[in-house]
Amino acid sequence: MPLYEHVFLARQDASTQQVEELTTQMTGIVEGLGGKITKTENWGVRSLTYRMNKNRKAHFVLMNIDAPSAAVTEIERQERISEDVIRYLTVRVEEHEEGPSAMMRKADRDRERDDRGGGGFRGDREGGFRGDREGGGFRGDRGPRRPRDEDAAVEE
Repeated sequence: MPLYEHVFLARQDASTQQVEELTTQMTGIVEGLGGKITKTENWGVRSLTYRMNKNRKAHFVLMNIDAPSAAVTEIERQERISEDVIRYLTVRVEEHEEGPSAMMRKADRDRERDDRGGGGFRGDREGGFRGDREGGGFRGDRGPRRPRDEDAAVEE
């Protein structure tokens, strides 16, 4: 049977339980048509790059599907009907990726960095703000500021 990776985005205001029920419904459709879901990952609520249907965030769910194309067609049809699903994407693949997906590996890497104490706004970058330049202050070695005399005309 062909292999697919299927990702769908559910509305931000849908509860986690509603997203799990949606995932269970899609799993039931695939299994009812002779396929199986080999892996399901809930990536959580993430920010969208741009607004979609007035939503700035969405629940992301990945499903690895081993099923005939009729099953994929049916879950896509159900997702078009559902008001909770903003977008979906199904890609046919040669083989499923073993272990956690790239998104889950990134989340683990970010969590490890936060545990180590990194992840500050600018604390993990070189340099920081302009005040830590050498030369005794913000003006550097440009010398003292000349007073501005607005009454005096330029003489030349």
